[in-house]
Amino acid sequence: MASGIGGVIGAPVTAFTSANTVDLDTTERICDFLVARGVHGLALPLHTGESLNLTGAERKSLVECAVSAAGRRVPVFAHVSLPGTDQVIELARHAEKAGAAAVIVVTPYHWRPPRAALLAHFTAVAEAVSVDVLAYNFPSRLGVGVDAALLAELIGRCANFAGVKDASYDMQSFTEACARTSALRPGFAMLTGVEYLLTSMPVGGTGCFSPSAAIAPGLVMSLYAACRDGDIGRARPLQHRASALWHLLRETGYPASVKAAMAIFGRPAGGVRLPLLPLDPAAVERLSQGLAELGLLDSEPHGWP
Repeated sequence: MASGIGGVIGAPVTAFTSANTVDLDTTERICDFLVARGVHGLALPLHTGESLNLTGAERKSLVECAVSAAGRRVPVFAHVSLPGTDQVIELARHAEKAGAAAVIVVTPYHWRPPRAALLAHFTAVAEAVSVDVLAYNFPSRLGVGVDAALLAELIGRCANFAGVKDASYDMQSFTEACARTSALRPGFAMLTGVEYLLTSMPVGGTGCFSPSAAIAPGLVMSLYAACRDGDIGRARPLQHRASALWHLLRETGYPASVKAAMAIFGRPAGGVRLPLLPLDPAAVERLSQGLAELGLLDSEPHGWP
């Protein structure tokens, strides 16, 4: 890959203290845990990291913390999405100065901009920084999508437009995007939003963003290795388990469920901020039982080894 963007990109939660302030010490510990367990990059603060519930200053401090924790072992991808383009540019320029390797930019919230506005938005951000820019495609939540034709146009306009975080769960559009972008820019990174690697990598996907790596790094990294090696027989049961874990997290109250699962494994990261709610005791019990049924409590690391 010419861009070098691929593999498993860890998507850490944002740790909070009991006083509801950002806990940079624990965030650094999470980042170090992920890197030690083999992830190929760190991306934060994504929605898993409650980006919508953070101030601009907190978001900047988290990027600085991750860059320091990574210590050049892996690249850091800063999620800089906000509703206004100028706001995004301000965060993107900070991320570049802080040492991030790339920025992640979602289609603007609420506005549902038409195609011309999307093109102008992503182009303006890409022209404002020299680091790589990745689009974040989440049409079911945001009402607009980044299709293969728009990606092609952005590749033609922006030399540093390097990839996509695709949360469409639409294999038709993902496959078309892989075919179109790889022909125009070899090494363009097509990554899934969560750990659906067996369905994405054979058609040209380069990896995934991974909330689950902080819970079950062994499972996630084994899945990636099997898909990278083209070993479908080895990858299929791993993908089924990874998918079952994702559904368990969603059903019990994502993203609070990620923090609850981390606590079960002895890696607590505090609570969540409103309007998110913590899991109730019954949901925690369902989560714990589900983790046990998937064989993760016996096979994944406990504590901060």
